[in-house]
Amino acid sequence: MDIKFSNLAIQDVASDALVLGVAYRQTGERFPVLSQAARAVDDALGGLLQELFSSGEFKGDVAELTTVHTMGKLTTRRVVLVGLGKQERLQPLAIQRAYGAAARHVQQTGAHTIALASLLEDAPLDLETQTQAAIEGALLGVYTFKKYQQADARGNGRSITRIDIVASNSLHARLEPAMRRAIAFAEATNFTRDLVNEPPNVLTPTELANRASLIAKQFHLDFEALERPQMQELGMGGLLGVSQGSEEPARFIIMRYRGAPARSEKDITLLGKGITFDTGGISLKPAENMHKMKGDMAGAAAVIGAMYAIAALKPAINVTALVPTTENMPGGTAYRPGDILRIMNGKTIEIVNTDAEGRLVLADALSYAVLKEQATTIIDVATLTGGMVIALGSVMSGMFCNNDGLSAEIIEAGQRVGEKFWRMPLDDEYAEAIHSDVADIKQTGGRPASPVTAAKILEHFVGDARWAHLDIAGTNFSDSRKPYAENGATGVAARTLAELVLKRAKSV
Repeated sequence: MDIKFSNLAIQDVASDALVLGVAYRQTGERFPVLSQAARAVDDALGGLLQELFSSGEFKGDVAELTTVHTMGKLTTRRVVLVGLGKQERLQPLAIQRAYGAAARHVQQTGAHTIALASLLEDAPLDLETQTQAAIEGALLGVYTFKKYQQADARGNGRSITRIDIVASNSLHARLEPAMRRAIAFAEATNFTRDLVNEPPNVLTPTELANRASLIAKQFHLDFEALERPQMQELGMGGLLGVSQGSEEPARFIIMRYRGAPARSEKDITLLGKGITFDTGGISLKPAENMHKMKGDMAGAAAVIGAMYAIAALKPAINVTALVPTTENMPGGTAYRPGDILRIMNGKTIEIVNTDAEGRLVLADALSYAVLKEQATTIIDVATLTGGMVIALGSVMSGMFCNNDGLSAEIIEAGQRVGEKFWRMPLDDEYAEAIHSDVADIKQTGGRPASPVTAAKILEHFVGDARWAHLDIAGTNFSDSRKPYAENGATGVAARTLAELVLKRAKSV
């Protein structure tokens, strides 16, 4: 897709649709907040935009859409007004959803070229943040996953091929970095969504490693994928145990970005749970919704996607990604309830339920990060517990963290890119639930506080590192189409991780 700044006045921009974001102020009644570009359009159309607002036909609520055909009064064929919500509360997420909804709408109605006029001069967000959010939203909004469908006549050829960003020439140099970030973040998120949306007969552990390898080659990252003999030598009993029931070989993916090669410090280590299909193993899941378990590698996808964005933007920092990936299958050689597995750091885990496999593969990855990488800051991402869906639904991801500063960094990074995280407890009393009479710890503490007890298990393997665990079980997948997004994988956490790394690179 061609994305560039336009050098033309708003009246002369040629596109199938011009998207204008409109916020509102409310002091008794609502008043539209029009950007300089929107005011110019309103003048050209004889005050039509103001009239739509005054009549109540358009209110300016987030992602509300109204289309106006210009009838030759502007070079563009139509203007799409999209609501940004209340001006004083303008947030990146509202801008993303608004421009995502507008871009999806015009793509579905046959547009190939669109222009975005995104800047509200009198707003609580700076112009760079507004620009990044608008472009990200549009690129995320036009995403589809149709590669396994035969094209039908109605949908054939419907795709956006060019996006023009309308801003005055004096702003182009200032806004260029924001545009580059938006493109990198959106491409990385859509790559993440592609991985999660792939069927499990395609995206096996080997194929996940292959696709990570392609990213590494594209951006010149160090890459290796450990196989079974190397895992055995390292003592990765958790990953090997989970993989026993599958014909597909496990892999342990390692990606290294060295943006500050003169530094010896391991600045940030990212981990992602990579269960490419989860039947539950011998503790077999119900058949209903099991097809969604192809997404049990969404944490791995988010981490690989984050490395895509990081490598594309080249911050001066060092980042390592570790991805343990396998299937969890109920074969004749599968691990069993009652087994005891020894993790790489020597600790043993009593198996209670083979459907609690994610903490086992992450335990080995955390141990590798501490013992082999000497990691000082670790963030793991996983679709770890159904209990997280019960606790927070699909609005926020749960976060467990042993360091206040790191917790604040993640929440702030999420806010900047429109992703929400809620800090959960890690109190020592919860560890009582994972006491084992026959091993160092028990694999599950049962249903009560299950996200917390799962995090307490992971805590056994982080050593002295600053550590955060992001449970994205409720936010990684959307069951329904939204005005601003396709149903299916959301790509959550990829942008948050990339944003955190970029921000930290400035302070290194």
